[in-house]
Amino acid sequence: MKLRIPDADVLWADLPDTRRHERTVTVQPSDLDDLDHVNNTVYLGWCEQVAREHALRLGMGTEALSALGAVPVARQHIITYHRPALLGDQVRVRTALTLHAGVRSVRAYALDRVNPGDPEGGVRLAECQTEWVWVDPQSGRPKRAPAPVSAAFGFDG
Repeated sequence: MKLRIPDADVLWADLPDTRRHERTVTVQPSDLDDLDHVNNTVYLGWCEQVAREHALRLGMGTEALSALGAVPVARQHIITYHRPALLGDQVRVRTALTLHAGVRSVRAYALDRVNPGDPEGGVRLAECQTEWVWVDPQSGRPKRAPAPVSAAFGFDG
């Protein structure tokens, strides 16, 4: 069953800081494929980087989560590509936690080119959604995220 998940843009301004994070990357030669634009796997890597930075900023990196008894593992990624990113482009990568219930969490990502001269807000390159499942790091079995994890990411209500 497909979840109806809001995207990162709809929620961005209204979400607490604990539920969102962004970074800007510059496209490097190693990011390019044979067509001289960013390889599709690089976009996913940027999404993973911004998610990790977000968790670390909140003190919820892998080590801390393991100590609390639950870590997230990716179940599904959905990426929609709109335009290519090219060498030297500045790409803003935003993530927003849009759902956190039971053993599942969902992150939405928006990737926008933000070069000088681009429209305010940037030019949309891609959107991604990742469904994460919380698991016990010892057994690998699904497990509800502990209350301190939910609270750290702004889902304590």
